Amino acid sequence: MPTALSEQHTATVQTAVPPTMQAIVFDDFGGPEVLVAREVPTPEARPHDLLVRNASIGVNRADLLHRKGAYGRAYFGDADTMGREIAGTVGEGGPLVRGFAVGDRVMGIVGGGAYAELSRIDHRMAMHVPEGLGLVAAGAVSEVFVTAHEALFHLANLQAGESVLIHAAAGGVGSAAVQLAKAAGARVFGTASGDKRDAVLGFGADVFIDYRSEDFADVVAQATDGKGVDVVIDFIGAPYLERNVRSLAVGGRMVAVGLLGGAKGATLPMDAVLYRHLQIFGTVMKSRPPEVKQAMVQRFAERWLPALAAGAIWPVIDSTYPLADAAQAHSRMESGVNVGKILLLPGAA
Repeated sequence: MPTALSEQHTATVQTAVPPTMQAIVFDDFGGPEVLVAREVPTPEARPHDLLVRNASIGVNRADLLHRKGAYGRAYFGDADTMGREIAGTVGEGGPLVRGFAVGDRVMGIVGGGAYAELSRIDHRMAMHVPEGLGLVAAGAVSEVFVTAHEALFHLANLQAGESVLIHAAAGGVGSAAVQLAKAAGARVFGTASGDKRDAVLGFGADVFIDYRSEDFADVVAQATDGKGVDVVIDFIGAPYLERNVRSLAVGGRMVAVGLLGGAKGATLPMDAVLYRHLQIFGTVMKSRPPEVKQAMVQRFAERWLPALAAGAIWPVIDSTYPLADAAQAHSRMESGVNVGKILLLPGAA
């Protein structure tokens, strides 16, 4: 029976925590080869923190940008080292923690420091891992599903019976978005390379579009009799902007989640925006205030944790690597061949 964390104030509850741990660090910005494993001090739990023994760590595109220097030597709230997503077991908790106990299985989003044997996480950014979901798989949930839920439902207000076009539908966020949209009763269009067709259809897409051989705007127009889709979830950026907007139905909503194709050179067809009464949103979790990120996590948890427990939605795992092989994991993500999430596993050989 796990020891309950303090419901009142004072002392931190803890189990034996080593003074140092293995973590992935880099001395210089650059390619995957700059990532190295090193012993570093174990972080201390602050009043609202859980200290988690990581079983699984999600690799995200933001990590690649961090490694290349896009954020400089920024501090993201929990650590100045790399990584945003963890799953593991609570080993210690601060006096202001509520709803969690030592020994609980948790998953969540951290402000840096995920690429390590232990990470600290504000308990308001953590979720209980549903029964039946393993800790390794749980490491592939938080970042992608919270982001997908925020884009689809909080911003775009996707409703049952509507249609949605999801780009990069074989990636981490894309595969989560396809599942959530389908579970919500939407008609789902998904784009990816042709070799990922079966995977995207398996996530629940109704119409698959091979972006290499098909023009997604033409496919959408034909499949909707020229009406367009109600929502577009975009990860590409400038190269897709004009076609995305022209693919929206009257009253349509587009949410920009990434810029894989770059930010410059976009053409925004203002006639379509004006006369079709369109809305365009952008969302990035990393730069949001803590209370906003906490609300994003809670919105996903309240609506979708039961579905995750029931297996109605599930984490899509491409591959796993030992923590020390983080460079190889980054290389795989940069290759673009992955379907779903890439995970790091502390303790794996």
